Amino acid sequence: MAKYSKGAGEKVEEVMHEMKEGKLKTGSGKKVTNPKQAIAIGLSEAREEGEKVPKKSGAKKAESNKKASKKVAAKKAEK
Repeated sequence: MAKYSKGAGEKVEEVMHEMKEGKLKTGSGKKVTNPKQAIAIGLSEAREEGEKVPKKSGAKKAESNKKASKKVAAKKAEK
């Protein structure tokens, strides 16, 4: 499992509290209602403050999905 610093956990906790109070906003000014989005905002803010937060993994998942779909397409083309 990924290692997060204590400060990162506290930042996420703080942001979740803001979301529950209805004070957390996105960059465009809309109210955040999704807990996953609130966690992402908290981790991003912790990262900006220099806390120990693992790298974003979204890009890696997209790349692996593309490779997997190419393999499937290649197997279908062989048949």
